[in-house]
Amino acid sequence: MIMTTEQIWLEELNHGAKERLAFIDFSLQYFGHISRAELTERFKTGLAASTRDFAAYKELAPDNLALNHKDKRYYRCDQFNAVFHHDPEAVLHQLCQGFGNGISTLVESSEVCLDAVRLIHPDANIIAALMRAITNQQAIRCGYVSITSGETERELVPHAIVNNGHRWHVRAFDRTHQQFRDFVCTRFTFVSDLEEVSAPYEQKNEDKQWNQLVELHLIPHPEMAQTRAVEMDYGMENGALMLTVRAALASYVLRQWQVDCSADHRIKGQGCQLALANHTQLQGVENMHLAPGFGIGAE
Repeated sequence: MIMTTEQIWLEELNHGAKERLAFIDFSLQYFGHISRAELTERFKTGLAASTRDFAAYKELAPDNLALNHKDKRYYRCDQFNAVFHHDPEAVLHQLCQGFGNGISTLVESSEVCLDAVRLIHPDANIIAALMRAITNQQAIRCGYVSITSGETERELVPHAIVNNGHRWHVRAFDRTHQQFRDFVCTRFTFVSDLEEVSAPYEQKNEDKQWNQLVELHLIPHPEMAQTRAVEMDYGMENGALMLTVRAALASYVLRQWQVDCSADHRIKGQGCQLALANHTQLQGVENMHLAPGFGIGAE
């Protein structure tokens, strides 16, 4: 395979320099801006060194960034084209844990340790656009395909990206319905910045379901004759596990863990090894129809 001039130039850099340029590239793509101070804070280098790094990046990709002299920050240009490949799955997990370094690569698959769950990966450009909007508290215009209404254009104000155990979704204020909702990241057809700061009522602090914490009291399913194995699986103490989760995520946890949420724990033979002991305390939590058996059975 013939290497481009840029690829040859990057190959000649030492790992430290490559990390710093990759961090600049990542920050521009996923946050929309970066400053010399942020680069020096991340890598503990001096301002002179960071100036050289930005000069090197600008030589490599002159159309990717522009310096705003007022706040001394470099901003992503509309014609931005990523210099480094940022694998979407690796990026999402790094963002969850705090970004470690700018070089996000897909780890080579192991033949003896397999993750059979993560089969669907969102598009990196979609995730980048969502992250920029979240970072800058801005609204987006997007195309979104839903199961009920097909593809429509929407204006959203996203504030968090979540792995619900099955797929990645973004939590956002939907201007059409005037409420906070969840949107699956793989269903976006395009995302464009509206370049306007969102209103206070559209921001995360006003998302009541997101900010409300609920406690899930989980026990081994009463139908099980032997419960010790389940208690060991989930690290239970005295036969129970107490989980504190955001109300907006409770139903996803209960579905992912196949918890019987019916009032009298009537689900049998469907793989439910856990039961919810405090289902009455979850009245009013959204999307509880997703939790197995919730709302079934006499009080």
